[in-house]
Amino acid sequence: MHFTSEQRLDGDVLEREFTLGGGDVPGILWTPGSASASAPAPLILLGHPPLGLRTMYPRLVDRARQSAADGIATATLELPGSGERPRLPAVDQARADLRRVMQAGEPVGDEIVDALILPLVDRAVPEWRAALDGLLSLPEIGGPVGYSGGVISIGIRLAAIEPRIVAATLFAGSFVPRSTFEEARQVTIPLHVLLQWDDEGNDRQASLDLFDAFASEEKSLHANMGGHTGVPQFAGDVAARFFARHLK
Repeated sequence: MHFTSEQRLDGDVLEREFTLGGGDVPGILWTPGSASASAPAPLILLGHPPLGLRTMYPRLVDRARQSAADGIATATLELPGSGERPRLPAVDQARADLRRVMQAGEPVGDEIVDALILPLVDRAVPEWRAALDGLLSLPEIGGPVGYSGGVISIGIRLAAIEPRIVAATLFAGSFVPRSTFEEARQVTIPLHVLLQWDDEGNDRQASLDLFDAFASEEKSLHANMGGHTGVPQFAGDVAARFFARHLK
């Protein structure tokens, strides 16, 4: 991990940009002013859709500020094929195929979902784990660790295989390969799952089936009316209380 820049937000939150893998993978770390070597902060990994960090930055920094107010550090990574990272031609083709079948009103087949999501998961999860190695080596970051957001299949695999993640908030707003349902049965950590009931691009029943598949003894499903981008502000407040309970 190599830090490339830093700035103060609101006079208290320290924002630092960094790179992994010889500079190939950009990321951002937000640390509350209360974090120190003598009082290290817990950490939340902020997931997001593959739209590019610069596009997602306003929403990510809002989430980071909210977590910092609770004394929790946050970090995120640019996803494979997004932003200034090299494109993934097969994923781009799957995305084009998805748009075509949805515009035609046709069902989205498993082969398109697999081609769209699985290469992203296979590449992103090792990068998130490498970032976690670097972040937890910092004296002001001590864990425990949570994961928040989408792509939900990335969060599920991390929750299933990464023992340092102790709680997760997942957004049921993306297509899910069938193999991810099997991974969900391996997830046992506390979960807070957010579902937009009228999400135009999401299969509601599949989201309910996925929630049922999780093996966690503590799991809650919070459904709100509205489409994909209509998540109410109070839903974020509830998620923040979930993490404060499990990470603090």
